Amino acid sequence: MDTLVQLGGGFAEAIQPLSLLFALLGVLLGTIVGVLPGIGPITAIAILIPVSFGMDPVHGLIMLCGVYYGSMYGGSITATLIKTPGEIASAVTAIDGYEMARQGRARAALATAAIGSFLAGTLAIVGLSFLSPLLVQAARIFGAAEYFLLMLMALLLASSMSTGSRIKSLVSILIGLGVGLIGLDFQTGLPRQTFGMDVLRDGIDFTIFAMALFAIPESIRQLSTRLDPAAVQVQKIDSGPWMTKDDWRRSAGPWGRGSVLGFIIGVLPGVGPSLASFMSYIMEKRISKTPERFGNGAIEGVAGPEAANNAGVGGAMIPLFSLGIPGSATTALLLFVFTMYGLQPGPLLFEQESTLIWTIIASMYIGNVALIVLNLPLVGLFVKLLKVPPELLFGAILVLVGVGAYAIEFSLSGMLILALLGVLGYLMETFDFPLAPAILALVLVPLLEDNFRRVLQISGGSLLPFVTRPISLTLVILIVLGILGPMILRRLLRKKAVEEHLIEA
Repeated sequence: MDTLVQLGGGFAEAIQPLSLLFALLGVLLGTIVGVLPGIGPITAIAILIPVSFGMDPVHGLIMLCGVYYGSMYGGSITATLIKTPGEIASAVTAIDGYEMARQGRARAALATAAIGSFLAGTLAIVGLSFLSPLLVQAARIFGAAEYFLLMLMALLLASSMSTGSRIKSLVSILIGLGVGLIGLDFQTGLPRQTFGMDVLRDGIDFTIFAMALFAIPESIRQLSTRLDPAAVQVQKIDSGPWMTKDDWRRSAGPWGRGSVLGFIIGVLPGVGPSLASFMSYIMEKRISKTPERFGNGAIEGVAGPEAANNAGVGGAMIPLFSLGIPGSATTALLLFVFTMYGLQPGPLLFEQESTLIWTIIASMYIGNVALIVLNLPLVGLFVKLLKVPPELLFGAILVLVGVGAYAIEFSLSGMLILALLGVLGYLMETFDFPLAPAILALVLVPLLEDNFRRVLQISGGSLLPFVTRPISLTLVILIVLGILGPMILRRLLRKKAVEEHLIEA
């Protein structure tokens, strides 16, 4: 009851005209930021921090939080329409979202993304309001060993994101790991895999890698074909409904499962919503009765990940507010904003600044409603982008990603790296190497390396923590079963088939 009273007080503040204005401004800016490749929520918040210097803390934090979850939906727009993820978590949406667009179902893809984002965001904010203490205690159980094994499990499951050869999936993962290790060692400061070039000392930016693997190969393929049947087909997208009854039925389960999974993963400090979208896609494909549809325009492959990444935003706020621990790179920047205003997130924050925190939480409810009110009516406008002639559209995409790569560090080296990796992406797509596992591997490299080194430092170089802690041992067993299980099952099925053949003979 006390929580409801405090939340009511938060709504009383959040519906004030200025608070409403900044909530709406935040989600609008977030959507625009998500659409622009090369400028994610971290960059947007960093740019807006100086603007928020003279603002009231509650208004500044409301606006910046709105930018955060608004960008999570905005990134799905270009990922779906032109296979150009605007944000890390939107990379997996491009797999099936773009295929739906090519089949003339861009309206349905954007609608399920918007509705899933709204439902998941709302459920996550409810969880943030009522379940924070319990989930924070659960997150404390996870140590470095558990985090490393969780990341490793996600990496091993990545091969199931594609329907092709598992060997090619593993090669794709190794490519992502190799690219992720380029740059300075974060502990020793020594360069690795830089080939003596200074431009590689800072590593490969994720946005450049994602644009190179998704946007450039597709643009080259479209521009090399004067008349693409898919380009003709999408001209009819405005005539159909947003979502059919079958779309609603197929999306309902992924929305719910993605919301729960995204929220739980978002609570884990240092993980954030990006991993949640990949894990949701893997889960939906594993439990589907028709996994072969994934990668070919399955609406579940859009609904689940989009719900997961937006739920992850709410989950990531829990360790930030309650423990003062960033749940993602973006919340790490929000932590700086709190300290800039003289606030210290942690256990005492709800006691000392309860009005501020509950106002921010209430504004997230309002901003989430504003997000769907803003974006659902614009779905028809967004899909009109596909009516642009392919040579103009994909030519403009190449220019846009080039400018985005330059804007990351305002250096021509970013554009050169984009071009080289674009060739790699084109070759991978040409020879049917899946792209999504490489993206996931790049995301997980720093988490894998950091937690593995922490385990070794704490244990004095011993690997025993991986098998002496109950949760880590459970994860080890699951990983082993995940590797050996399919091999044993295939052998048993092959043996059974041989026996049946001999009996029939």
